[in-house]
Amino acid sequence: MIAIGSDHAGISLKQEIMKFLKKIDVEYKDFGTYNDESVDYPIYGKKVADVVQKGECEKGIIICGTGIGISIAANKVKGIRAALCHDVFSAKMTRLHNDANVLALGSRVIGSGLALEIVNAFICTEFSDEERHLNRIKMLEG
Repeated sequence: MIAIGSDHAGISLKQEIMKFLKKIDVEYKDFGTYNDESVDYPIYGKKVADVVQKGECEKGIIICGTGIGISIAANKVKGIRAALCHDVFSAKMTRLHNDANVLALGSRVIGSGLALEIVNAFICTEFSDEERHLNRIKMLEG
């Protein structure tokens, strides 16, 4: 299951992504926000990161205007590797090499068509399990 959350700036893109996930039969749970009234992005980045960290959801998708703030918030949670991606190649590589478990997107940076391609690449790409990448992830965990 995918955890998904956004602030007010990301709600429209979040809704597009949820339609896409439903279309490709990927289960998701929406952690808010649920309308376009101004909210604080750290709340939603942390909500998604917490359920991924606890293993309640396999991966997460978080969205704010740029994707920067919400990814910083998510990365504060131990064990979370949130990657801000604005292209398909980065989404694939962060799964292959970093085993990223949360995808961050900037709704004011990319359009919905590209965002859906990025989401697809993120959820369909498996971690390589190569020893060099496992060692580097251990270094990140400190």
